[in-house]
Amino acid sequence: MTGDPSTRSAPSGRDRYSRQRLFAPVGTAGQERIAASHVALVGCGALGTHVAQHLARAGVGRLRICDRDFVELDNLQRQVLFDEDDVKANLPKAAAAAAKLARINSAITVEPRVVDVNPGNVESLIQDVDLVLDGTDNFETRFLLNDACVKRGKPWVYAGCVGSYGMVLAVVPGETACFRCVIGEMPAPGSSPTCDTAGVLGPAVGVVASLQAAEAIKLLTGHRDALAPGLVTLDVWSNSQQTFKAARDPSCPTCGQKRFDFLEGRAAGAATSLCGRNAVQVVPPPGASLDLADLEQKLLKVGAVSRNEYLVKFIIEDVEVTLFPDGRAIVKGTDDLVRARALYARYVGS
Repeated sequence: MTGDPSTRSAPSGRDRYSRQRLFAPVGTAGQERIAASHVALVGCGALGTHVAQHLARAGVGRLRICDRDFVELDNLQRQVLFDEDDVKANLPKAAAAAAKLARINSAITVEPRVVDVNPGNVESLIQDVDLVLDGTDNFETRFLLNDACVKRGKPWVYAGCVGSYGMVLAVVPGETACFRCVIGEMPAPGSSPTCDTAGVLGPAVGVVASLQAAEAIKLLTGHRDALAPGLVTLDVWSNSQQTFKAARDPSCPTCGQKRFDFLEGRAAGAATSLCGRNAVQVVPPPGASLDLADLEQKLLKVGAVSRNEYLVKFIIEDVEVTLFPDGRAIVKGTDDLVRARALYARYVGS
């Protein structure tokens, strides 16, 4: 697409962003900054679909959506960009979201990336953006994003939601506390509630994502002074909200000592349990790739196989295995990392 998205009109000839321009802190200058911006969204599930829609409707010029997963029926309760047709088509979330957003706002550019964000690719995915938004469901990827954004000097906004509770934190490297300043070390497995154990309330997701999108718009329009001064927490069931002020910690391994443990792979794993899915993602070594058409033919000997341009899916024993061109697999029906890796080795290769 060409031209300035801030000046393109809706088909009726009216200014799409007129109400947003009327809000004084945004105005015409702020709208132009939004239109010229490039944002990376990492994760397009519950929070990600909400915040992506907010930014598309706000007129962000270019939105890169990075997600490793595909749409399933139980996503539809809270992941607002998807519908039953996406489930039937086995569409990756990034691709399905991009198609919906193109119909919401054809004046912006949406770039879907069906990819697992990991130490090997995260810097290339964020190097040319103005802002990074967290739509992930695990602490390992959030600590990785924090490493990459602090190293590259990229502002980013963390958000998390479980049950009826949520949190938002805007990070401006060199100015504010970073994610590791606030959280400390990565929580031990099983020490924090997840959507596996606590579920998630759809309206809570919407509230948290709206706060995250508001922080994003403040950053994109240059109003850093309006950012929350620390970690915002809320609970829509108990009707509570608090802001915990946070200052930079000079001894922080990431922003204080410039030690990037997650980015350099010292804290990363090759297999990860997926929140709320009874599933494991298996990640091959860097540089791996799969020929989906060839793989489909090989797997026909195993049983029923389905394929589209994005993935191959088959069922073996009591689990469902979904394979992507970058060599990744999502093994659904088990949370046993060892078993998932063994199935991958048996049917795809070590």
